[in-house]
Amino acid sequence: MKNKELFLALDQIENEYKIDKSLLIASLEAGLASAFKKESGESRAVAVRMNPEAYTIEFFAYQTVVDGEPQEDSEISLEEARDIKPDAEVGELIGEVVSPDDLSRIAAQTAKQVITQRINEAKREQVMSEMNEREGELMQAVVRRIESTGTVSVEIVGTQMEGILATGDQVRGEKLNVGDKIKVYVKKVRTDAKGTSRVMVSRSCAGFVRKLFEIEVPEIRSNLVKIKNIVREAGLRTKLSVYSEDPNIDSIGSCIGPKGSRVNAVINELNGEKVDVILYSSNPSEYIVRALSPAKVLMVQLNETEQQARVIVPDDKLSLAIGKGGQNAKLAAKLTGYKIDVKPYSVAVGDDEGTETTEE
Repeated sequence: MKNKELFLALDQIENEYKIDKSLLIASLEAGLASAFKKESGESRAVAVRMNPEAYTIEFFAYQTVVDGEPQEDSEISLEEARDIKPDAEVGELIGEVVSPDDLSRIAAQTAKQVITQRINEAKREQVMSEMNEREGELMQAVVRRIESTGTVSVEIVGTQMEGILATGDQVRGEKLNVGDKIKVYVKKVRTDAKGTSRVMVSRSCAGFVRKLFEIEVPEIRSNLVKIKNIVREAGLRTKLSVYSEDPNIDSIGSCIGPKGSRVNAVINELNGEKVDVILYSSNPSEYIVRALSPAKVLMVQLNETEQQARVIVPDDKLSLAIGKGGQNAKLAAKLTGYKIDVKPYSVAVGDDEGTETTEE
């Protein structure tokens, strides 16, 4: 059976959808075999072989040679097999070419459905593979649905993939509407028990801000300035510490940009969220002082063994150091890795035994 037009169509599909033609042929062979069995009532196993060089399609019905009485239609006894092929052996496949001339339009439609399904699966796998490679990146997306639970479904631009923006990955107070164009951070690709793959995205994670700075700051992209750590309470405040191994590079200035242009671009994307850019220090006391910015610190009593710090601040700066809801102190603790206890100067009792004190 020749069908040059079909093979030329496969070439076109391969070029258009970037799907390996060998996969398309395998899908087509499976689809045609399924359709032929359904329409003809053939009880034997059916295989289809397609030859793209000769533009031919051949149908084979075959049985497996078994020792003893066959238990299924797809089996044939060794004795019967040797009537067809004298040197047949147990386990061998005995087959013959069958005619597809009675393959009706219904069967052809069945084959088309199977082929379409396989091609769609291949396209999904291709996209999922691409999305796996895009984990940890920012991508453009369009809001498509907002569920009653608050979960937002987005279409990731250029992929036709659906992204899931869970409530915990949304920014507090941010109002999204269907049709909004937003940036999302690709967290991971997750496959559920039914085999459905979903792209989990976020706008609230620290990685989202990290990527924004990589976009805005060439020195970070080129690794001249490095981000030591970044912590965030989405919608309220982000703190990131930066440094450079080159003493001639101003890490803070690089992130802030001329007249604040770079950091302001990040803040605008974060809808006004406060962003503190801090110079990292290998000295824990100095690092903690900087991490509590914008508050002024008078003294740090450090216990490195317990990873704890007692910080003394002016009485009138206590609320600034702690922050609304303890936000500033909590983020500073996460940034530095130290448990920080902030005290006003009026109740400071002096140095605790076994601590190192740094005056500021």
